[in-house]
Amino acid sequence: MCGRIALYSDPPHLARLFDAGLDPELADGLTPHWNIGPTATILGVSEDQGGQRMVRAYRWGLVPGWAKDPSTLRNTFNARAESVATKPMFQSAFRRGRILVPADAFYEWAPGPPKQPYAFRRADGEPVVFAGLREWWRGDDGTEIHSASVITTAAGPDMPIHNRQPVVLDRRSWEQWLDPTTKDTERLERLLVPGAAGTLVHYPVRREVGNVRNDRPDLIDDMTAV
Repeated sequence: MCGRIALYSDPPHLARLFDAGLDPELADGLTPHWNIGPTATILGVSEDQGGQRMVRAYRWGLVPGWAKDPSTLRNTFNARAESVATKPMFQSAFRRGRILVPADAFYEWAPGPPKQPYAFRRADGEPVVFAGLREWWRGDDGTEIHSASVITTAAGPDMPIHNRQPVVLDRRSWEQWLDPTTKDTERLERLLVPGAAGTLVHYPVRREVGNVRNDRPDLIDDMTAV
């Protein structure tokens, strides 16, 4: 699973990385965070029919348009690659709402006791880019929610401590994943696999990252180097 990330890169920097525009609501930037959990704000990159990309803020935890009450939804911050094309919660977003979700790092816990958290980052120093989904929900009172989910798959060679991991997309697959004209679900599903060995590196971090109320730069520090 993927239920905790760090995101402190400046949105304008990410917009340049993805050759995307920046939602005007992000013009003043986004507060950096080192311990983001579900229902908090993350960023996503979408592409319209004309090929224009945009970086926007999303609530982490998908709320499909048909949902009666978003507060009753649970565990929609992840979507399993094996069922994302067919599960009612995610299938519409998979067909028409695919996005890239950037993060500077994500956390996973090795079994204990006590459980030990690890940070995972790209070996090349670039942001991690997840395969994600987006939805738009509007309530009867006019309330709007732009939400997102991160797709997970079976653990690959860079995930030795857990049986699942987020789908990390490399640059070569960004265009295919984002293209709103792509309707071949089997072709898209072939992207939802672990990356090549050596894509990610990991190291132990402070156990305080287990509480989302803890949110400070040293949470991402390598404890073997302290």
